[in-house]
Amino acid sequence: MPLAPTAFPNLRVVDHPLVRVRVTRLRDRTTPTRDFRRAVRDLGVLLGYEGTAHLRTVRVPVATPLETTDGDALPRPPTVVPVLRAGLGLADGVLDVLPEARVGHLGLRRDEKTLAPISYYAKLPPGAEAGPVILVDPMLATGGTGVAALDQLKARGCRDLVFLVAIACPEGARRLLERHPDVPVIAAVLDHRLDERGFIRPGVGDAGDRIFGTLDLALAEGCG
Repeated sequence: MPLAPTAFPNLRVVDHPLVRVRVTRLRDRTTPTRDFRRAVRDLGVLLGYEGTAHLRTVRVPVATPLETTDGDALPRPPTVVPVLRAGLGLADGVLDVLPEARVGHLGLRRDEKTLAPISYYAKLPPGAEAGPVILVDPMLATGGTGVAALDQLKARGCRDLVFLVAIACPEGARRLLERHPDVPVIAAVLDHRLDERGFIRPGVGDAGDRIFGTLDLALAEGCG
């Protein structure tokens, strides 16, 4: 899949027709929970494929039905870290293409008044810092949650990091890459802007609510 260049160093947008189709499905306010959840999972597969292109492998012998030849193996299992709760939907797809990965969790919620991230849970597999870590979150809006998540991972010694997001916006991308310029960010789309309520425009609304079916559409007019 080609990666479209952006104005932000280390941010790449996956340019693929299947990605564009899934993003369109997410944008549609009439998409039911089941289909929204499936589209997020599909994007996890597609972004996971691109976001693991940097992984190092080692040569190993493998016996085919006819002879022994050389193959490739990962030297250590990667760790997939979804940001709770919305990141769980994207992580499912990443794990479809990386079933050997271990899974950590970071619980971060956004204060609706200040938009600042609040940490409430953190659990990583032992030794996660020794291998690649793939952080996943469907939205990169203000950038506060992404920055806080990467701060926590680096504080625990993680250095081989990549961040997978479905929908990004310029404000969030700028903030995150200023704080963590060494972390590649792979996105499905870069939207136009962030509104005064901290929602990405045109966006998809609240990804977590739409993944888990907790969104009251009557109260969500214009939130996308």
